[in-house]
Amino acid sequence: MRALIVFAHPEQRSFNGQLKDTVRESLEQQGAVVEISDLYAMGFDPVESADHFPNRKRIDVFDVQTEQRHAYEGNTSSPQVRDEIKKILAADLVVFQFPIWWFSMPAILKGWLDRVFVYGLFTSRQRYDKGFFAGRRAIVSVTAGGPEPTFSHRGRNGDLDLILWPLHFTLHYMGYAVLPPFAAFGVAAAIRYAGASADAARLDRYRADLRQHMQNIDHLVPLKFNVWDDWDENGQLKADAPSFSAFMRHIR
Repeated sequence: MRALIVFAHPEQRSFNGQLKDTVRESLEQQGAVVEISDLYAMGFDPVESADHFPNRKRIDVFDVQTEQRHAYEGNTSSPQVRDEIKKILAADLVVFQFPIWWFSMPAILKGWLDRVFVYGLFTSRQRYDKGFFAGRRAIVSVTAGGPEPTFSHRGRNGDLDLILWPLHFTLHYMGYAVLPPFAAFGVAAAIRYAGASADAARLDRYRADLRQHMQNIDHLVPLKFNVWDDWDENGQLKADAPSFSAFMRHIR
């Protein structure tokens, strides 16, 4: 197995950095060849712009999808993007490690998605269950500052499953089988008081739990998403189709 870890945290010594190393070590122990994209360390530019496309197909207007596909098919994508595309093309498994910031992923990771999942890797007919990466897997590992109950469906920080849904659905859109995520909660307080044995033990337990999660990766059942046949000609859920998310549901 070949795996890619996409790591989005500016501090190598952070708990996210430790979890990234835990993922790498666990996968390597299973015989995987692991590559890491450390977005902050590599200075990845998250902002898509015309400056990234010197060989433009259209010079009258900057149309992102047109230029991304033109560059991808002509192998003229910017060096950073070209390198990242090579990595995801080689990977059977992609792991995303990042903290929850402002109820979402860090901006640098969103920019990575914007720039690396180029038009051409997906098309109007190559999406969802028919996506380019069908047969490959992706998994998300996150940390959150708040306690676990605050990320429940009644919690003040919102349901973590819904917070992660945009990323999970993006991965499904690209064809990946999306595995159940791993989450470490209350990390900010635990790190602040890590001198206390209880908090230090909790961080150790999270590392051990993540290691176990990754060791069980071949037995994890992918999350469920709607597929092409669930939508009608207007892109609406058919009356008899299931609904797997509060973002896409039937109104009763």
